[in-house]
Amino acid sequence: MKSPLLFALLAVTVPAAFAQAPVEDVRVNQSALLQAQQKASAAYRDLQQAEFEAKRAEQDFLQADGDHKAAQKRADELKRPADAAKKNLDAAKAKVTAARKSHAAAVNAVGQSSPRPAPK
Repeated sequence: MKSPLLFALLAVTVPAAFAQAPVEDVRVNQSALLQAQQKASAAYRDLQQAEFEAKRAEQDFLQADGDHKAAQKRADELKRPADAAKKNLDAAKAKVTAARKSHAAAVNAVGQSSPRPAPK
């Protein structure tokens, strides 16, 4: 009894399950699939390009950062002699100022100790 009912049910559902979609649906699905594949390909190319640019930017940053650190180290090394040279310059200027004062005083002393001609 169950067997004829089961057979009847299978006879109706199996052909429906294997039936092909209409041609129009297949074309629409293929077109949608093709568009989705094209979008996915374009998005993947964009992703690859962005990753490449990020990698290049990271390399540029690391190079610039290394250059900056090396330049900072070199600047620190050059600051010591520059500070010493500035100190020597300040000392030399102080000597010049002292020598000018001494010279001016000596010239004044010569002028005061030399006989002045009598007015005529």
